[in-house]
Amino acid sequence: MKTARLTAAMAGVVALTVSACGGSAQSGQDRTANQKLVDGKTFTYAIPSDPGTLDPAITVLSVARGVDQFLYDPLVNLDQQGRPEAALAERWEATTTTASFTLRKGITCADGSPLTAKDVAANINFVGDPANKSPIAGVSVKTGTKAVGDDAAGTVEVTSGAPDAFLLRNVGNLGIVCGKGLADRKTLAKGQNGTGMFTVSEIVPNDHYTLTRRKDYTWGPGQFDSKQKGLPDKVVIRVVSNMTTTSNLLLSGEVNAAPVAGQDQQRLRAQRLFHTDITVPLGELFFNQAPGRFGADQAMRRALVQALDLAQVGKVLTRDGSAPVKGMVTADPRPCSGDSVTGKVPGFDVVAAKAALDAAGWKPGADGIRVKDGKRLALTAIYGTQIGPTMAPGAELMQQGWKNVGVDVTLKGVDSPGISQALFATGEWDISMAPLGLNLPSQLVPFVSGGEPPQGTNFAHIKNAEYDSLVAKAAAQAGEAGCADWTAAESALFEKQDVVQFANSVIPTFGSNARFEFSNGYLKPASIRMYS
Repeated sequence: MKTARLTAAMAGVVALTVSACGGSAQSGQDRTANQKLVDGKTFTYAIPSDPGTLDPAITVLSVARGVDQFLYDPLVNLDQQGRPEAALAERWEATTTTASFTLRKGITCADGSPLTAKDVAANINFVGDPANKSPIAGVSVKTGTKAVGDDAAGTVEVTSGAPDAFLLRNVGNLGIVCGKGLADRKTLAKGQNGTGMFTVSEIVPNDHYTLTRRKDYTWGPGQFDSKQKGLPDKVVIRVVSNMTTTSNLLLSGEVNAAPVAGQDQQRLRAQRLFHTDITVPLGELFFNQAPGRFGADQAMRRALVQALDLAQVGKVLTRDGSAPVKGMVTADPRPCSGDSVTGKVPGFDVVAAKAALDAAGWKPGADGIRVKDGKRLALTAIYGTQIGPTMAPGAELMQQGWKNVGVDVTLKGVDSPGISQALFATGEWDISMAPLGLNLPSQLVPFVSGGEPPQGTNFAHIKNAEYDSLVAKAAAQAGEAGCADWTAAESALFEKQDVVQFANSVIPTFGSNARFEFSNGYLKPASIRMYS
């Protein structure tokens, strides 16, 4: 299933809906404070790129998973403090190896048929079965995980394929599809056969997705009240790639919600629009370590990092609000509070970078670009065009830094499918500026260890024995108990320049005539309230 590998979980694909920070505009500070709740409205949500397939077991693109929140409910939700609360399941228990879920009564599918415990188990088994090559296998559900459903009791028993420190959150967060969708996954690509609050009524690719609220939906997060005033009857998800256009639509009221990066934030804040903020990783580098690639040599990776004034690049990338860089997980509340980054990333040192390149036999040519055995030192760097308007100037600043030490880097700005194609299909890249968005440290594991594409998702061909050893230790400890080992494992990556993380940004999602909440990195449909 090649397409499964082409939709890998890169925040760089759309880094605007990845990690919830939880801070929203305070009461009295935005327009809605003087507005009234109204029913029957359409909630229009702008996203920066088309989501592609909506099958929740096949896609892990953040933009697609954001749309899936409207269509496919999980077993367990997270509240604003990161605590589990009821969703499709009303009760649960979990260790690092087993979990048990008891389903709520009366849950139905989009076509009115009942959701069964066996259907839920089949969802988990599909991802856990390596033959299906689901890209979220290993990310949220361990490969080899198996589940058994008891329809009479309404229970699902799960046995993890490997120890999982965050088993409840990982399995509990899987978007659940109904039996007809399991039988025909082509329908899931179009968002059909769901368990969520909305159903798809129209799709115009690269333009808009229209969703209709289910009147029989009563099992929303926690104590959800389907009769709550202000719930929208419809949702229109519009694909709008230009941030200035998005901002204009927010101000005119044609769009009710959208993440906005760049200088347009200032005029939206000046108009006192509601907003809830998310922290996203913007400055993150990976190097292609496949055999024969320049990045396979750690000394060369280190030289490339030393050639950059990362502090200055970070200022360019995050000109509208930076956030501390402490680890690969940017979601708040972070499950582990340690700092895996500080002191582990090489500092700006042009002299050292040039010396390393000299020692490796790369000598300056007539035009300043280094040459070895008649071959110019020419590399390709990719970045996501949808991440925001600061990515291009940030990439150009890095390009200049590399040129100053004699490395000719060609920049390629590509959309989300382009990034996935390069990283997981063609392998034609040397430096990736597309960051990963993570809610748990365990989600990083399949992207920096294990099999490489097309067999796995270790797109940079990283082999770090210390990381693998520490992860194995951390995974056997439930939740926060393994945090010291998770933190040390990430540090092992930074110390070898397997990953270089240097800048996070706070990105607001603005609301116009609407309020909403983010949880676990995504806008929660049941939290939407419309105002006049």
